[in-house]
Amino acid sequence: MCIDCWLNGRKLATLPHHVDLRVCTSCGEFLMGDRWVDYGLEMAVRIAAVDAIDHIREVKIVEDEIEVDVEEQDPYVYVARARIPCRVMDYETSVECETIVRIKNSVCKPCSRKLGSYYTSILQIRSGSKDLDPDTRDEVLDWIQASVARQEQNNRQLFITKIEAVPGGADVYLSSISLGRAVSKELSDAYGAELKESPKLVGQTDDGQGLYRITYLVRLPEFHVGDVVHFDGRYYKLVRISGTGGRIMDLSDFRERTVRRTDMDSFKVFERRSALKEATVISSAGREIQVLRPDNYAVADLRVPEGFEPGETVKTIVIDDVLYLVP
Repeated sequence: MCIDCWLNGRKLATLPHHVDLRVCTSCGEFLMGDRWVDYGLEMAVRIAAVDAIDHIREVKIVEDEIEVDVEEQDPYVYVARARIPCRVMDYETSVECETIVRIKNSVCKPCSRKLGSYYTSILQIRSGSKDLDPDTRDEVLDWIQASVARQEQNNRQLFITKIEAVPGGADVYLSSISLGRAVSKELSDAYGAELKESPKLVGQTDDGQGLYRITYLVRLPEFHVGDVVHFDGRYYKLVRISGTGGRIMDLSDFRERTVRRTDMDSFKVFERRSALKEATVISSAGREIQVLRPDNYAVADLRVPEGFEPGETVKTIVIDDVLYLVP
């Protein structure tokens, strides 16, 4: 048969009468195959129509050249008209067909879990003192939310289910045990905190394996970056904390030194960073500034560390009636 006779009456490619396109009513993502993806509505309709194209065995579809026009009939019904380039051996032609794309409301798995308050791990934030300072609590919770948000960008199965304020701290409910483990470890290293892990059997999986929820207790030390601490007979600003130790700055000469984590247990918090007093700067010349003492408004001269640029005010502390700069 010649190609014209072979093509006569044959439907090279077809579309079904209708295609159902599922959209998550919570996050707005569309179900494409077995994946939820973030597409615009019109693009999702086009892809749903293209994915529904069927063709006979002898035909090769040139997918990159398919053209689809979308017409809205109502917010839940769209007509997709496709021009489908086809290749039969060395012969090229095109087929025009259309389908109705129906938008169906659904809920994706991550959103379903969020709405159902699903969690597999709890991150408990506590303090070495009786109560967790509200500023520190808010800072830590902001840190946790930012960390989880970064990970959620690559995996929507990772999320915070809820955050509860409790006496002495906060509880953060997380969707994944691995997420709880990673965040608690990072938090422990960042704040020099004590970390404990407690598993609890809550049921069985479909294959008979134990189903666990794990609680990660992060007990923050009494001291935090920016606090003024008393250590080894001197007063220091706590500059940095890590999992192995930290760095402190001597307020008398601004020299920094490294301390081991075990040595930091000897720190005595003299003043919280939130309680440091602002002193108004009157003048600045080289390595010295003049300020008004916040306790009695007398003029005081203060040395500043190299590279320090004072603003209109500086942080200060009074120790034994002596004013110190806390850079």
